[in-house]
Amino acid sequence: MNYRILGKTNLKVSEIGFGAWAIGGGMWGKTDDEVSLKALRRSLDLGVNFIDTAAVYGKGHSEQLIAKVYRERKGKFFVATKIPPKNWQWPAKKGTPIKEAFPADWIREQTEKSLRNLKMECVDLQQLHVWAPNWVKENDWYETLLKLKQEGKIRFIGVSLNDHAPDEALELVQSGMADSVQVIYNIFDQSPEDRLFLLCKEKNVGVIARVPLDEGSLTGKFTKDKVFEEGDWRRDYFSPDILKETVERVEKLKFLVSGEIKSLTVGALKFCLSHPTVSTVIPGIRSIQQAEENISSSDGNLLSKELLEKLKTFRWVRD
Repeated sequence: MNYRILGKTNLKVSEIGFGAWAIGGGMWGKTDDEVSLKALRRSLDLGVNFIDTAAVYGKGHSEQLIAKVYRERKGKFFVATKIPPKNWQWPAKKGTPIKEAFPADWIREQTEKSLRNLKMECVDLQQLHVWAPNWVKENDWYETLLKLKQEGKIRFIGVSLNDHAPDEALELVQSGMADSVQVIYNIFDQSPEDRLFLLCKEKNVGVIARVPLDEGSLTGKFTKDKVFEEGDWRRDYFSPDILKETVERVEKLKFLVSGEIKSLTVGALKFCLSHPTVSTVIPGIRSIQQAEENISSSDGNLLSKELLEKLKTFRWVRD
C-alpha cells in the first residue's frame, strides 16, 4: 500500500480507503456482518488506514461495525463519517437555507450520535453529507464544527459534494473552511479535473474520490440483463436503457486489462490514483476478494500519459 497526505490535515492516508456504505446494509440489500467484518479486517491487514462511513449508512450500522474493529485494532486507523441533512434532501437544493439542512443543534446531535456508534471520543474527519453553494456565506455550521473541534470531538472538517456537481464547492475551497472535499471521480465522470482539483491543489485541500467504480459498472462484471437483488438501490440507478448503454461503454474499456493491470477494476482505480491531487480513493468493499483486488491497484505504478489521454474520450456525465 502507498500513502498520500490528505491536504492540510497532514494525515498520511492509504491511497485506497474503505468505503463503508454497503456494509451498513439498507439500500444495498442483504449483507452478512461476518463477511463485512472479515473484509474490513483484511483491508486493514493489507495497509488500509482510512475508512469512510456516514450516520445514515444502515441507520448507524456501518459505524457500529467499524467500532468493533476499531477496538480490536486499538484505533490504529483513521475514521471519517458524515452528518445527514436534517431535511433529508439528497442532493441539497440550491438556495435551501443552511438552517433547514444543518442547524447548529443538529450538527452537534448527529456528531455525538456517531461518536456513540463508533465508540470513539473523537472522529478524525466529520463531513457534511450534502452541500449547496449558498451555504459558504453562512457561518453557524462552520462555527459549530469549530467548537466541536475545540472540544476534542472532531479533528478535521470536510464536505461531501452533490453527485456530478464539483464546481459547487469552488467557493468553499477558496474560503479555506474545508480541510477536505469528497467528490465523484471516475473514468466516466472526469469533471473534477476541470476546476476543482486545480483549486484544491492551490489551497491544499484534501480530495477523497468516491464512486471510482461507477457503482460497480467499472468492474466490467455487469451484463445488459443484470438483475439487482431486492433492496439494492441500483435497480433504479441503472434503469434498463442506462444499464444497456453503460455495459456497452464499459465493454470498450476492456483494453485497459493488459500487462500488470489484471482487471478492469484495477485499471479504473489506477485512473483515479493517477491524478496527483487525489488523496485517497474509497471504493465500496464488501468481501475479502474485493478488498484484495481493490488494494492491489496501489502498487506505485500509475497509468501512462498516453493511456490517460485516451481515457479522456470516455468521459460521460450522467444526471
